[in-house]
Amino acid sequence: MNTPTHAHDAPQASSPLVSERVLARILLPRRGEPHDVRMLYLVEAEQNKERLHWDSRFELSIPAGAEASFETYFNAFPASYWRRWSQLDSVQLAMTVTGTAMVSVYRSKVDGTRVSVENRLVTDETVTFDLNLRNFEDGGWLWFDLTAETDATLADAAWVAPVDAGAQTMPDGTQVGPFEERVTVGIPTFNRPADAVAALEALTSDPVVDSIIDAVLMPDQGNQHPADEPGFADAKAKLGERFHEFRQGNLGGSGGYSRIMFEAVREHSDTPYILYMDDDIAIEPDSILRAVQAARYAASPILVGGQMLNLQDRSQLRTMGEVVDAADFMWGAAPHSVYDHDFAEYPLGYRKPADQAKNPDAYDSSPLHRRIDVDYNGWWMCLFPTVVAEQVGQPLPLFIKWDDTEYSLRATREGFPTVTWPGAAIWHMAWADKDDAIDWQAYFHTRNRLIVAALHHHGDARGITASMRKSTLKHIMCMEYSTLAIQIEAMKDFLAGPDRLFGSLESDLPKVQQIRSRYSDAQVIASASELPPATGAPGVPTRDVGGRLGKIRKIPWLLKSAKHLMSKENPAHHEAPQLNLTAGEARWFTLAQVDSATVSTAGGTGVAFRKRDRDLARKLWEETTALHGEIVERFDELKAAYRAAEAELTSRDEWKKVFDAQ
Repeated sequence: MNTPTHAHDAPQASSPLVSERVLARILLPRRGEPHDVRMLYLVEAEQNKERLHWDSRFELSIPAGAEASFETYFNAFPASYWRRWSQLDSVQLAMTVTGTAMVSVYRSKVDGTRVSVENRLVTDETVTFDLNLRNFEDGGWLWFDLTAETDATLADAAWVAPVDAGAQTMPDGTQVGPFEERVTVGIPTFNRPADAVAALEALTSDPVVDSIIDAVLMPDQGNQHPADEPGFADAKAKLGERFHEFRQGNLGGSGGYSRIMFEAVREHSDTPYILYMDDDIAIEPDSILRAVQAARYAASPILVGGQMLNLQDRSQLRTMGEVVDAADFMWGAAPHSVYDHDFAEYPLGYRKPADQAKNPDAYDSSPLHRRIDVDYNGWWMCLFPTVVAEQVGQPLPLFIKWDDTEYSLRATREGFPTVTWPGAAIWHMAWADKDDAIDWQAYFHTRNRLIVAALHHHGDARGITASMRKSTLKHIMCMEYSTLAIQIEAMKDFLAGPDRLFGSLESDLPKVQQIRSRYSDAQVIASASELPPATGAPGVPTRDVGGRLGKIRKIPWLLKSAKHLMSKENPAHHEAPQLNLTAGEARWFTLAQVDSATVSTAGGTGVAFRKRDRDLARKLWEETTALHGEIVERFDELKAAYRAAEAELTSRDEWKKVFDAQ
């Protein structure tokens, strides 16, 4: 997928605010962005008679009488995060105004309530607002609105630190830093040459961001190389000697990111920060500057994670921040956070209408004003101080999934928490558009969750296996037998202990693919039109029922499903599907009442013909539950084994052996 990083846009004029005290520049949308994406940057007042205009991302022309608000995702200042994590007690808002305009500065409370801070009429001058951070213990943003009295221009606006970054306190009480505003960027890639080139182009598209990048490291693990892609030579030329490519076998995400950390610590340890980014993303380049500044000004070293915006619905914030549930050791939303918030529909300042104030189902933007604390951040964008990488070590050799979670848990244990930072973000494909819970990745989801639990979970395994058992039942109802088969293999490999992890980095995926090849639900054909027409399944629901009574309404469906699953399947239904379902329609209460169905992939690129097999389902259930019992019984023993092996599994010397063998 070629992501729209806009790297081919004409070079944007850079702001002269290149001081190391600039925390975040006020950004305007790229020209040509649709209205919904522009809402991430500025909100034009509905009563404006003329449109605002900009040719540069840092200079805005405002007709007389027009108003603009910068209470937006990319331009409001996440004051509560700076209050909690930084050395700063105050921040400055700097800007140059040509013409006459009223600048109104506001802050929000934890519940999103707006509070006026200062109003100043500005005429042809560069101004600075000094803003205290004391009101932001639990949440809140700072922002400004601008009303033009005459035709006016806003230029070079930025949130600025009033002092230089100081030294930071390590967990043992020693001091490190202060550190310079420099970063090594690492982007692993696997058979996404166009995406990888676009990512490289984006890094040099902003001169200010380009100026703080010391090196770009790109492990290439595929057989479709970025070097063979149009545009690569130009992108490489702009980076010059800063670009370093490493061709290696497919060691998965953990192998790619581990190579970045290994090379950054070994060859670029004078660079104070290491930034991980996926290749299949679109990035707002200022996010790199913001992450570096958040890390530089932190009171103690922290990992700084970027938030994820939805690449296919770009005004939507996919996730604010995530934690690992202490009961079942599974990912989930951080307390008080939200998923899939659409800023085009609900701008940062949107509040419930007065007549909906007491309606618990009425939605507004108030949750975004509360500070969110997380356990980890995905490696779509995550920044590590080099001093942390040197002390905490390398990622685990997990191939893919849970390596990012484990690293943050380990770093937190060592005294280096992770912070998911609002306003520093990338666009990435949402998980709903992937089948990773049921395709080959399900092996790594299961095995690696158990490994990371063995290393970091404080309780027994009963909560974990209870949630896994619930998922097993759902897979059976949905005829996802290949998923169950590779999850069984995953549990066996976990029970075998940590000794084989390095040796299996390149062999696990072929093994999983070979297992999946035996099951029809893992075989994707181009279209359901290649099969006989669906025969139908009268009375079987294909639509969900929502609302507070949704679960109660599904009880009859559950009873019918249980009865059907106990019966022997009809072989005739394996000749032609009973239903043709989209990925969204493939729910348990539909599939558990039929003997066959085609189900489209999440991306809509093909279909799988699922066929119910009662005896196979029973066999898989029995084997799965037996393994669950063994995990519970042996969990203390396994925790001891994996924890004893942690130092070796995260060792640079051990990873060096892997890289030297490539």
